[in-house]
Amino acid sequence: MLIAGRLNANDFRIMFYNVENLFDTYNDPKKNDDEFLPDGAMRWTYNRYYSHLRRTAQVINAIGEWGTPVLCGLCEVENDTVLTHLLNRTPLREQHYRYCITTGSDVRGINNALIYQRDRFKYLGHRSAKIPFTNKHKLSRDILHVWGELTTGERLDVFVCHFPSRSAGEKETQPDRIDAARFVRRMCDTLLLDNADANIVVMGDFNDTPTDRSILVMTKGSTDSFDLVNLFADPKKLNFYGSHKFQGEWSQLDQIIVSRHWHSYLKKDSPHIFAPDFLLGKKNSRGEQSPLRSYAGTFYQGGYSDHLPVFADFEQ
Repeated sequence: MLIAGRLNANDFRIMFYNVENLFDTYNDPKKNDDEFLPDGAMRWTYNRYYSHLRRTAQVINAIGEWGTPVLCGLCEVENDTVLTHLLNRTPLREQHYRYCITTGSDVRGINNALIYQRDRFKYLGHRSAKIPFTNKHKLSRDILHVWGELTTGERLDVFVCHFPSRSAGEKETQPDRIDAARFVRRMCDTLLLDNADANIVVMGDFNDTPTDRSILVMTKGSTDSFDLVNLFADPKKLNFYGSHKFQGEWSQLDQIIVSRHWHSYLKKDSPHIFAPDFLLGKKNSRGEQSPLRSYAGTFYQGGYSDHLPVFADFEQ
C-alpha cells in the first residue's frame, strides 16, 4: 500500500533517499571505485547501472504520486554523470529537475546531491562544505548547502548530509559524527543569528538515531527559538518501524530536521517513511521484511536500496 498522499497545488514535498551506491560504470583513477566497474567485484555492468537509475526514478515518482517532490536529497551518488543520466535518461526527464552535488573527499567517491523543481525553488547558490574533523586525517562526504527562493519570496536553506558510518565500530566512530553535527549546527546558527525566522531543512543519512548524541547536539540551539525540530524523533508518530535494518533491527538513520519557522508550515499528516511493498523483500519465516537492496554483499539482488526514503509535506 502506498502511504504517500496526493499532493495539492500548494503542497511542498521534501524527500530524502540513500540510493545505495549509485555509481556509473567508468573508472575514476582518483577514487576507489574499482568494485563498481564491469570487471570489479560487483560486476557493475551497464545494464545493472541503468536498472538502478530506473528504479531510483521509480521511487521518486512513486513518492510524488500526482506530482514529484519539490526537493529530493540524495546520498551515495557518485558524480555529475550519474545525476545527468538519472534526470535525462529515465522518466524523471518529464519533471525538468535541476541538481547540485558535492565534491567531497570520500575515498570511494560518493557524494550528496539535491534535485529540485526550478519553478517551485529558485536556485540562488550552493556550496560543498568540508567537515572540520578533530581527526585531521579523516576523509568523508562534504555537507551540501543549497539556498534558494520560494514562490512566496522567502528564502529556504537546505543541508543534505551523509554522516560518517559506523563500520569501524559505533563508539569508535561517534566522535566523527559529533564533529559533523557540530559543523551543521554552526552553519544553522549563522543563518538564525541573521534571521531568527530562517527557513532551514537539514536532511540526510546521519548513521545515528534521533536519540544519539550527534543528533541531539545538532538540534539543540542556544535558545528554544534556535532549536531545530527533528520530524522523526518520536517513533510513535511514524508509520513504519524505521528506515534501515541491520542484523534484524530497524532504526531511524534517515531523518529530516527543520527550523522552528519552517516547522510552522508542516502539514499535520507528516512526516512519513515510504515503505510500499515493492521496496521490501519477501517475508522470512517470522513474517519479517527488510529493504529490497541492490546487493547483499557481492550478490546482486536487483533491488532498490538498503534504506527506505523519508518525506514530509509543507504548505506553501
